Amino acid sequence: MQDRKIRIHDVAALAGVSVGSVSRVLNRAANVSAEVREQVERAVAALRYQPSHAARALRSRSSKTIGCLFSDVTNPLYARAFRALEESFRADGYMLLLANGLNDLERERESLRTFALRGMDGVVCAPGNERDPELIGLIDAMSMPVVLYDREMPTARTDAVLFDHVSGVRSACTQLFALGHRRIALALWDADSRPVRRRTEGYRAAYRAAGMEPPALILRQPTATSSVFDDLLRLLNAPDPPSALIAQGTHTLVSALRALAHAGLRVPQDFSVISIGDSDFAQTHVPAISVLRTNAGHVAAQVRCMLLERLNGARAAPPRKVLMPYELEMRASCGPPAR
Repeated sequence: MQDRKIRIHDVAALAGVSVGSVSRVLNRAANVSAEVREQVERAVAALRYQPSHAARALRSRSSKTIGCLFSDVTNPLYARAFRALEESFRADGYMLLLANGLNDLERERESLRTFALRGMDGVVCAPGNERDPELIGLIDAMSMPVVLYDREMPTARTDAVLFDHVSGVRSACTQLFALGHRRIALALWDADSRPVRRRTEGYRAAYRAAGMEPPALILRQPTATSSVFDDLLRLLNAPDPPSALIAQGTHTLVSALRALAHAGLRVPQDFSVISIGDSDFAQTHVPAISVLRTNAGHVAAQVRCMLLERLNGARAAPPRKVLMPYELEMRASCGPPAR
């Protein structure tokens, strides 16, 4: 047995059952007795049998894999999203394969080509280059269902789970207005992506709804992990500085807090801060940082539902879009502006 590859027939012979029974146990079928399941599992362990994933995929026409393309998984919010997606699909026996696009166009194109060649059952896609015609064409040409993760791409047949950035940022600004703030800075990264566009829209809409003209206080950084330290210090040293900040992402938040400390400002006594996206850092920082957050588990469950419905026969249904709300959780980092 040690000199050749162990086959399913060997497992069946040792367990004293049919090959069909072994297959049903390996595929977690319900119509298997506890006794047969135990015999097969003992035989599998004794022989160290490893099922052929490729052969099973050919027989079932399912690879039980989902391709997941994110723009940059060094962003803690994407890491948390992937973990939630992985846990959600795991219950149905699917494995997620993660591709880190790094906002590099050619890398994102290559990842989608690889997903197509390897016969993934479905794809969850959040590229950094959502306007690229070739990337859009690659998604449209895929034979498997695709769910866009907070991206607006003019594809012919993809479903999309979108975050309500406009309402979220409006609610954060409105809360700061109620505390007395009028000059609120917004720190984003410099990208033509849906989150950046919609957050900017929500910021300007909040000011106009309050009867004010939006100030020139939007700070744009080269990447999602760039520091806002220098730009925020420049604003703080200007004649009419901001008294509050809404910061996109953990890296921006950390560099912003460093700038405030460098300027000798205390949170929230001298300056108020809200983070877009929750993190362990925001929760454990002293003071705890107020956040705009989505429920990662609920978002993952919605993505799973859309993808599995397509896989289970709803291929011809029109594309669907679901808007996921933000929750504003006020913690200890916000207060009235300093007199």
